[in-house]
Amino acid sequence: MIPIKDTIPSREPPIVTKLLIAVNTIIFIFQAILPENHLMIFIYKFALIPTKLKGNYINLITSTFLHGSWLHLLGNMWSLWLYGDNVEDSMGHFRFLIFYLLCGAIAGYTHVLFNMQSSLPTIGASGAVAGIMGAYFVLYPHAKIITLVPTFFFLPMFFPIPAFVFLFFWFLSQVFSGTVNWFVGSSAGGVAWWGHIGGFIAGMLLQNLFKKKRYKAPKPQYPEWARRKR
Repeated sequence: MIPIKDTIPSREPPIVTKLLIAVNTIIFIFQAILPENHLMIFIYKFALIPTKLKGNYINLITSTFLHGSWLHLLGNMWSLWLYGDNVEDSMGHFRFLIFYLLCGAIAGYTHVLFNMQSSLPTIGASGAVAGIMGAYFVLYPHAKIITLVPTFFFLPMFFPIPAFVFLFFWFLSQVFSGTVNWFVGSSAGGVAWWGHIGGFIAGMLLQNLFKKKRYKAPKPQYPEWARRKR
C-alpha cells in the first residue's frame, strides 16, 4: 500500500517542510557528485556512529540530512511532505523546525541506546519524519490517508484509510522489526528500527508542547478524484 494524500487541508503554506525537502535533496546531490573516497570521508564525518557519539552530539542532527540512495531520499521526503504540512500548520514555522530537529535527535539517540557497540554509520531523515508521523497520529485522529493499492492488470484502486489505523500499524511494524532485529543482531536489516520507534513516540509526546494555543484541526476534505471512489 502506498500513501498518496491525506484529507486535512493546510491553512498556511508549509514553508519549512518545503525547505527541509530542498535541503535534503541538495545535500544528496552533493553526495552523489563526490568521488567515492571523499564521499566515505563525508559520511563518516557527519553520520551517526554509536561507538563515536561521545563528543559528536551534533551528528544526531547532521546524520538526518544524509541519505544512502535516491529511493531512501524519496521515501523519507514523500512522508515528510504527506504529514509535515499539517503538523507545521499546527505549530507554526519556527516551532515546527525545532520540533523536527529535536525528534531527529531523540530518534538518533534511541538508536544509539539499542546499538551501543555498533560502528556502522547511520544516516537518514526517517527518525525525524517518524516524529512528524507521531505528532500527526495524535493531532489528526479523524484524518484519512488516501492509499493506492496495486491490483492485477495494473488497475490501481484508492482506499481512504483512517490515519490512526494506518500509522498505528506502521508503528507496530517498526516494533516488530526492531524486536526481531534485537534478537538477530544489531547489523541485521540495515534499518534503524528503534530510531523510528523513538522518533514516533517523541513526536506523540512532544507535539502538545509545540502546537499553537487553541489550535483546531481543519475538517477533513476528500480530493474530487478520491471522493468518487469512496
